[in-house]
Amino acid sequence: MADATQAAGLPELLAARPALSMHARDGLCFEGVPLNAIADAHGTPVWVYGAGSIRARYAALTTALEAQKLNVHVHYAVKANDHLAVLNIFRHLGAGADVVSLGEFLRTQRAGIAAADVVYSGVGKAPVELAEALGAGIGQINVESAEELEMISAIAGRMGCTAKVVLRMNPDVDAGTHEKITTGLAGNKFGIAAQDIPALYARAASLPGVEPVGIALHIGSQILSPAPYAEAYAKAAAMVRALRTAGLAVSVLDLGGGLGIGYGDEPGMPLAAFAATVRREVGALGVRLLLEPGRYLVGPAGMLLSSVILEKQAGDKRFIVLDAAMNDLMRPALYEAWHGILPLGAAQLQNPVSPADIVGPVCETADCFAKDRPMPPMAPGARVAILDAGAYGAVMSSSYNARPRAAAVLVDGGHFHLITPRQSIAQLWEDEAVPA
Repeated sequence: MADATQAAGLPELLAARPALSMHARDGLCFEGVPLNAIADAHGTPVWVYGAGSIRARYAALTTALEAQKLNVHVHYAVKANDHLAVLNIFRHLGAGADVVSLGEFLRTQRAGIAAADVVYSGVGKAPVELAEALGAGIGQINVESAEELEMISAIAGRMGCTAKVVLRMNPDVDAGTHEKITTGLAGNKFGIAAQDIPALYARAASLPGVEPVGIALHIGSQILSPAPYAEAYAKAAAMVRALRTAGLAVSVLDLGGGLGIGYGDEPGMPLAAFAATVRREVGALGVRLLLEPGRYLVGPAGMLLSSVILEKQAGDKRFIVLDAAMNDLMRPALYEAWHGILPLGAAQLQNPVSPADIVGPVCETADCFAKDRPMPPMAPGARVAILDAGAYGAVMSSSYNARPRAAAVLVDGGHFHLITPRQSIAQLWEDEAVPA
């Protein structure tokens, strides 16, 4: 957990987030709504998402692309946050979706996103999943292997339909991100080696039930510089030209996602520079461009509210124990991820700070949100917001230690709405059975 690399203090964290404001009476507010009011109404831990923040980030991304005269169709990566309320926002914005499971695909259908606007990615699509998606008229399947291509051909042939497929090329590019979220290196499980693409694309063109329409790539997540994209997109452009030289039709280039955000007070991916990179490397190919962002769109638009159970002093070590835990927000335990943490009380921002480990009650040493984080005194019942948790937060949560899943609230237009009720303890076992 790389706290030492993050210099942002509490005032800097607040100043770097326009959707947050601190009011003397109401405390920390998000999109104009007091977060204490949400916690009072629905308890803690509770997820809070901001519809206005999602819309603003989508607009910033599409505006940057349009400024480069690029026509890029955005397919939101559902794995970042699959809540129906979130998917509904993207549907109204005109976005498509990128899914990696049948469950995610059916969620997009429930949210009203047209199947033709959905891309099916993922290294292990089961036959039953492919058949369901093809039967619904899915727009594109990103093929990860020769074996999968043959399977799709057989399924589509039996169903009497044609699957539009793109081949996911592994460009062997180091995205410079955490090893657990890199996807474009030769040693990763994702994609097809570049040298194997031409022969496999030609094979796809000859198979019944499939129509190869292009190339896809995705090099990782939380990427903060356009440089890895420039390298990967240059390789993709070269591949498109090589396929066309071989007489093969290429009309789609799926650029993947992975645009990073700032978790402290540092900036995220510079959108203007990223869009310029896309324009320079692939803008003249005459293909339909797809982009699959997730974290960039929803990460800063969400947070996890939690209450302090107690402060614990162990020798010279200070612990702040929260009612949220690693079963709610897994990222710090899984990726050593850093999240900003702000008190909800206005007075606490003025109080002196001292280092504290901020931890949860789960019986794992890894149940730790922050180490040696400068924090003011936090009495039992005081509340905090764990910031930038709108992506890979609730979707990765569990009921470990028999802890019910947290509620979720959507803030929109100055009001807040419960979009997921808190799971009750009894619901943890209501579907279980004990043999006689």
